[in-house]
Amino acid sequence: MKLLKSSHKTNQIMNTKILSALTATAAVTAMLGTAAPAHAFSFGTSGITFTQNTDVKFNFKESHGGYTSSFGIYEVKDSAASLVSTLFSETKSSDNGAQNEWKGTLGNTVLGSGSAVFTFVANQIYTLGLDSGKNGIVYSSSALNGGSQQAVFGGSELWNALGTQTTNTFKAAGKFTNGIGSLSNGGTTISFDDRGGGNDADFQDFTVTAEAVPEPMTMTGLVLGLGGLVAARRRRGSKTAS
Repeated sequence: MKLLKSSHKTNQIMNTKILSALTATAAVTAMLGTAAPAHAFSFGTSGITFTQNTDVKFNFKESHGGYTSSFGIYEVKDSAASLVSTLFSETKSSDNGAQNEWKGTLGNTVLGSGSAVFTFVANQIYTLGLDSGKNGIVYSSSALNGGSQQAVFGGSELWNALGTQTTNTFKAAGKFTNGIGSLSNGGTTISFDDRGGGNDADFQDFTVTAEAVPEPMTMTGLVLGLGGLVAARRRRGSKTAS
């Protein structure tokens, strides 16, 4: 009788351990399967480069420039930028003339969903660009502007700061040069100055947000992990029975 009780208790302990292991394996596999967005080698005023193919979702926020501008992704080779994808285009300079600092909004100045996903190819150098027609193109990479910073990168703190500087030079621009930290943590804000108004450097002429798109969860690893643990349980059960 004692032998049966001991055997039953041993099986209970084994089952508990296996269940804990299954739960832990499922959790770890889920964490690994739902891969975090690829880490960017650079995503800011020094250029954009990823170590692996990475999808980034861009959303139009608003504009304040007097030009009819378009925002796009440019590939950089031999210090020259070439357009590879236009993500957002204004159909007019603003919602209603010079009102609210030439404010342009989604559905009025910019049509469509206001959202676009672009795949950055691993180890390729990119830059973001704002083309305002006759006023030319300004890039998010300062080197392509002759060293002049024409874009700022940052999280919600950047947007809040810009909101207090709608007509004045944004003196804190030099503090917002990198968006890596917030790219996979709620998204980063990117805002341009188009050199209008005598290059007033207010950095609110065209604003978008960007966030890396996480890869979908992979179930293969989870299935393999659970299968291995089940097989181990069967082997242990066979040894106990013998």
